[in-house]
Amino acid sequence: MNLKPAASTRAIGALFLGAVLVLALVGTSHAQETIVIGHAEITEAYDPAHAFNPTSGMVNRIAYDTLVTFPDADASAIEPLLATSWTISDDGLTYTFTLREGVTFVDGSPLTAEDVVFSFERLKNVQAQPSFLADPIASLEAIDAGTVAITLTAVRPSFLAELANTAFSVTHAATVRANGGTDAADAAESDAAQAYLNQTSAGTGPYVLESWSPQDRTVLVRNPDYWGEAPFFDRVIIVNIPEAATQRVALVAGNVDLATDLTPDQVVALEGEDDIGIYLGPGRWTHFLLMNRDPEVGGPMADPLVAQAVRLALDYQGYRDLWAGSVTPGSNMWVGLAGAYGQDQALERDLDRARALMAEAGYADGFEVTMHYADLTWAGVSLSTNAQKIQADLADIGITVRLLPSEVQVALEGYRNGTQGFGYWFWGPDKLDPVDFLEFLPGGKVAGERARWMPEMIDEATRALIARAGVETDADERMAIFSQLQDYAQQDSAFAPFSVPAVQTAFRADIEGYVWHPQWGLDIALLSRK
Repeated sequence: MNLKPAASTRAIGALFLGAVLVLALVGTSHAQETIVIGHAEITEAYDPAHAFNPTSGMVNRIAYDTLVTFPDADASAIEPLLATSWTISDDGLTYTFTLREGVTFVDGSPLTAEDVVFSFERLKNVQAQPSFLADPIASLEAIDAGTVAITLTAVRPSFLAELANTAFSVTHAATVRANGGTDAADAAESDAAQAYLNQTSAGTGPYVLESWSPQDRTVLVRNPDYWGEAPFFDRVIIVNIPEAATQRVALVAGNVDLATDLTPDQVVALEGEDDIGIYLGPGRWTHFLLMNRDPEVGGPMADPLVAQAVRLALDYQGYRDLWAGSVTPGSNMWVGLAGAYGQDQALERDLDRARALMAEAGYADGFEVTMHYADLTWAGVSLSTNAQKIQADLADIGITVRLLPSEVQVALEGYRNGTQGFGYWFWGPDKLDPVDFLEFLPGGKVAGERARWMPEMIDEATRALIARAGVETDADERMAIFSQLQDYAQQDSAFAPFSVPAVQTAFRADIEGYVWHPQWGLDIALLSRK
């Protein structure tokens, strides 16, 4: 079985079509300083209260602003953005932000504390994919036009880092309300602004969303009244090119300026091109298997012994060989976070132990199972290539895996609804803090909604440890708690993390300012042309 990444017949046939499409989009627009980005689109919405996918994070990073942010290149500090300063009450529950003066929305209206309150209340009440990020908020208050107070339900050391997520983008309340939006308690039923915000933006960012044709292209134009440093490009066109091979051909031909989703072999082939720049570095996407703990959904995969056998059956070295520069994670906590288990603490393949666990679970003769996954290449990694290898790995312990690829939005629906008994997915941290790992433990969104792994399924001591992890403020104690939880997950978890691939991006040599970031991936506003 060939497990090496290769262009499919469909990809080869699409090469010329992709080039023609991009040329048609660009035309003579480079005179207006247009940048064209080839990208495998994964998004369902650009409305910040609904958007919770990699592409929307990249777009909303430049269409909106948040109260606080990270440095351009990493998450080493919390920096001011729409808020110039903040204080935290003695009990650790209330954060009071002073807003930046002179900031206006795209229609010229000034930013006020009421806009912040509206945006965060709407995020919480529409009950869409990113709404859980606002769950820790107990109340919001506009103290005056330039001051907003946020009170939490409990102490949360990670709160400022969470506010840097583009889900907390500040929108213009009047514009959103005028187009059907509401922050009322019944917003999940009554809010109707998503269609409007999917086609234009109501923010304070350096760019304005001009149009979006799903699975085709996204177009943004420069915000002429942006309060900060003006971006270089007048126009941004993000073209959906799902096939990595097509992205490479379009880049070499000069039809796109930047390709975000190349595979390792394609990057090697580009290394001799004088007019191409390459970025290689640690990635943010943890690839993992999900094994639903509801027996009616997961079947044999719901058995913790089987899940442990799967973790021990995976050929971790094989995935490192497939994807140059990748590392094996020791848990579902992203390896770039403080305290995360990396390759030194990761599991190693142990087929004898895996087979013994299968026998202990009553499956010495194995079983058949269907694995769901999205049929795409993301950030240079072919999910189909990995799926074939997973299939081969698990065959070594008697598990016959039937592969069921589907279009990404179809696959996402089953994943998010918790109806996939066995699935292959990837995850980038929503919060650049160790608390992000709690989503993969009982009580967390991924564990509960998607894997049906509930708090009542684990012992009381572990439940208490999970609760402490979210509120502990002492740095050393915090790290000790998360180490215990990662040890626990290696033994008894509904997930099997197996690879963190490297980032492989290439761009025309005249493009400057490329910086990869673990939160939003690419900040297009930093790019310029020589």
